[in-house]
Amino acid sequence: MTSSSSSSSSSSSSEEEETSPTTAPATAPTTAPANTATTNPAHQDKIKSAMQSLSSILSSPLSSHDPSALYPPISALLRRPNSGTGDNNLCRWLYDTFQSSVPDLQLLVLRFLPLITGLYLSRIHNRKPQAGFEAVLLAFYAHETTSRAGQPVTATLPDLSHPSLYHESKTPPPSKNSATDLNIAVVSPTLEPHGTVRSTRRARIVGVALELFYSKISSMPTESKVDFCEFCKIWAGQDGSMYKHFEEEGITEIKIDVKKKEKEKEKGKGKGKGGGKAVEETAAAEGRIPMPWELMQPVVRILAHCLMGPGSNKNEAVFAAANEACRCLFARSMHDVNPMAILAMRSLLRLSKTLDDDFDPTELPVTDIITL
Repeated sequence: MTSSSSSSSSSSSSEEEETSPTTAPATAPTTAPANTATTNPAHQDKIKSAMQSLSSILSSPLSSHDPSALYPPISALLRRPNSGTGDNNLCRWLYDTFQSSVPDLQLLVLRFLPLITGLYLSRIHNRKPQAGFEAVLLAFYAHETTSRAGQPVTATLPDLSHPSLYHESKTPPPSKNSATDLNIAVVSPTLEPHGTVRSTRRARIVGVALELFYSKISSMPTESKVDFCEFCKIWAGQDGSMYKHFEEEGITEIKIDVKKKEKEKEKGKGKGKGGGKAVEETAAAEGRIPMPWELMQPVVRILAHCLMGPGSNKNEAVFAAANEACRCLFARSMHDVNPMAILAMRSLLRLSKTLDDDFDPTELPVTDIITL
């Protein structure tokens, strides 16, 4: 399957033409923003101004403009209980910095998207205003809406009437319109502009923001990917340890074991006051959230990159975190009986097991014995 979007390609090409002198290459995500815009004085001034504003928010002088050095202090501020409000200076800085249209600054803000979405979704049950986080998420959503220019993101599927790519169908080809309709699938529908975040459109807005993060994931640091995987485990609200060896033990035995553990868990929670209400309050405290497919789909794509992307298997921290997140989401999918999510997460678990296995069937064994 190969993804394609005419609007995305046209908008991205035009953006590259406008900002080509300042766009950092995807292979160097840790390059300092101040060093990548020296050829454009306007961008350099915006970066300098943004760093000065950030220094006043952090209440400490910045020792370096390297994005990897900026991640810990900004992350610590975002994790505070009162972060995400409408009058939060850091959220205002993130919003204004992303709206600056400087590619390096936009990539810097995108590094914190997993942390923003994770904290935002995990705090929904508290029913406290999070206008600051919502403004940043709406900025990401508006950016994608503009770049797609009213066109959906599609994927071209192979013609299943052929036995393989090397065979020709004996039947005459159908009309062009029907062939086009059959061979194109919509990955992400057309986006409608939204100015507020409502409960009915929250999953869609967050999902589109995660799609933007996925499109730039090759430039994202390890900390962002690990934070995303950690929040996936919180969103799932399920312990995936029982699926650690599910391929060896058999899925039927594990289903029985999981049902027993869930019954014991519900009995323990039901003993408290409120019964079912206590269960809901506990789930809310743990950060468990609804996982519709419009939110699950970009989550699956990001986890797939963390498991199988270039260099991901070499990074043990990212691979281990993504593998554990897949197990937790697989347990959640089994609990919710969500067929699409079950198929996707189990496929990732099988692929991760293959990648984690050092056995190479094509490698010849080293032995001193000659077998005739």
